[in-house]
Amino acid sequence: MSAVRRMLTTLVVLVGFTAAAQTQGTPPGSPQPRPPVDPQVRTLRVEGTGEVKAQPDEAFIDVAVETSAQNAKAAGEENAKRMEKVLAALTGAGIQKRDLQTRNYNVYPEYTPAPPQGGEPKLKGYRVSNLVSVHVTDLSKVGSLLDKALAAGANRVDSVRFGLSRQDAVQGEALRQAVARARKSAEVLAASLNVKLGAVLDASTVTEAPRLYPATFAMDMAESRAAPPTPIQPEEQTVQAKVTLIFAIQ
Repeated sequence: MSAVRRMLTTLVVLVGFTAAAQTQGTPPGSPQPRPPVDPQVRTLRVEGTGEVKAQPDEAFIDVAVETSAQNAKAAGEENAKRMEKVLAALTGAGIQKRDLQTRNYNVYPEYTPAPPQGGEPKLKGYRVSNLVSVHVTDLSKVGSLLDKALAAGANRVDSVRFGLSRQDAVQGEALRQAVARARKSAEVLAASLNVKLGAVLDASTVTEAPRLYPATFAMDMAESRAAPPTPIQPEEQTVQAKVTLIFAIQ
């Protein structure tokens, strides 16, 4: 084989390898990187924000049972008995089993304080904690469900959080408001600068999910079983969106 033929063969192999590497580097159907805005094009950059308020339509209650005993087995068995009563009370109040979820289960030792004169603390027993999250769609029942859980044996309420099941629709409305305000700002700026707006060259957005507002409770609220249901007032949810638009200037 002549030197020229070997050189041509090497070039063909390299070209084929480069094409294969480029094909493998960009899998079919993968999103292509967005080209940057041409720095030679005159542009106008604006931002807009949108905010939508909505009443929550769901709640999440976190209740727990804590038990202590001299050994882990006894603490766990007692905890299981009390939690069964709590779950039975909740399902008896209309909560479906699919809306009950164990979020946390812990077993840990408990020690006596270390002696003042020195020495090691001594093991005095074990504590078991079982936390269940309850999904509630009828917000008028939140207070009574708390009372039923506490009466059945729950001895800890970690939180009550409110949320939106229709979150996508609310976020979409906040985003539409943000785009409309950004476009309006661009039109005002263009008119003030005596220029004409062109096409949108780039758009980016950030949407903030609604906050889950917690509520804390004192454990003495269940002391009086004849008292009316614990009053719970859900707070209005706020969803915000922010958009950045870059327009070409004609």
